[in-house]
Amino acid sequence: MPPPSGRSLLLIGALGIFALDCFTRAQKNSTLIFTKENTIRKCSCSADIRDCDYSLANLMCSCKTVLPFAVEQTSYSDHLTIWFTDASALGLLLNFTRVQDLKLSLCSTNALPTEYLAICGLKRLRVSTEARHPSPEQSLLIHDGGESEPSEKPMLLHQGWQTCMYISFLDMALFNRESSLKSYSVANSASVANNFPYFSYFETFPILSDQSYVVTFIY
Repeated sequence: MPPPSGRSLLLIGALGIFALDCFTRAQKNSTLIFTKENTIRKCSCSADIRDCDYSLANLMCSCKTVLPFAVEQTSYSDHLTIWFTDASALGLLLNFTRVQDLKLSLCSTNALPTEYLAICGLKRLRVSTEARHPSPEQSLLIHDGGESEPSEKPMLLHQGWQTCMYISFLDMALFNRESSLKSYSVANSASVANNFPYFSYFETFPILSDQSYVVTFIY
């Protein structure tokens, strides 16, 4: 059998690189955070885990217990999933974070209050309420524009928030309803607080007066 020609070797090499790239993409991990028995577990998962299946997550993912301050004022560049049981837990894990691709799963039948969480740079949101209202997962595309990321991840909340042009406010009470996930956005909002005078959340919100924002309310 004659040895393969140079063209054949080049083709084999290209196919090998393509297969390796596909395998690497398939192995890209996502971040899962959940609260269980007053502890916070942060996991890196190479495959999707069934919602609220804590045992499977501990078995299939690389998980570690973290302290509350370790998950505050941070950012996530990959897909983030959060399993939560109450509003305070979700607020601790999510409020004032930077995340583009987010899934939230309510893992209890508790009713949640009408309180808002602020999220920076959110592009896609998925919501699962299987524990409270058995229904298909809902998905919402917030925006498809590319937000420029800082060269270094911010260490402090106000430093990181000043680079955020897309601000989403998530009403936690949406998990109590069986209606469809909805949102509305206000673009080119140069003075966010003035445009929403009755939204008291902005009284302590780190907003720069010389920046133009896109503000989205999710309910």
